[in-house]
Amino acid sequence: MDVSDLLIETYDRLPDLVRAAVDGLTPEQLRWAPGEGANSVGWLVWHLTRVQDHHVADLLDAEQIWTSGDWAGRFGLVADPHDTGYGHTPTQVAGVRPESAQALIDYYGAVSTRTRSFLAGLRPADLDRIVDESWDPPVSLGVRLVSIADDDTQHAGQAAYVRGLLEAR
Repeated sequence: MDVSDLLIETYDRLPDLVRAAVDGLTPEQLRWAPGEGANSVGWLVWHLTRVQDHHVADLLDAEQIWTSGDWAGRFGLVADPHDTGYGHTPTQVAGVRPESAQALIDYYGAVSTRTRSFLAGLRPADLDRIVDESWDPPVSLGVRLVSIADDDTQHAGQAAYVRGLLEAR
């Protein structure tokens, strides 16, 4: 298995996790949080999608999908390319208001399609390219891609857990 196939295998697992976390939930259920200051299913899936969109767009030196259409409007937000959810206050978390589960599925699908296309063209030597010199040590493309997959997988698991809490109430 080459590096491109390995990364595609990793990232191709995420759409099913996203769908399983949100499919069938109402907008109110997507916004439900298990406690004060906790994240909702909708926020968690929005955030993991924003992180992937933001980081992959940066790697491609391209516009984010978030800002290229009316995605933000479907979440009750403005299309701020810097807002990925990092550091959100409880008020900001509550402000992420997906219109439907399908809005989350569609946005993740668009981001995932672009990510998959990017991964399909990678060669092993590409992974050593430095993509962020603001860290010590500098971050390579390979490390960034693992970081994105790790972050997205963790948040998809958190969304599934919160969904389980919601369904158990």
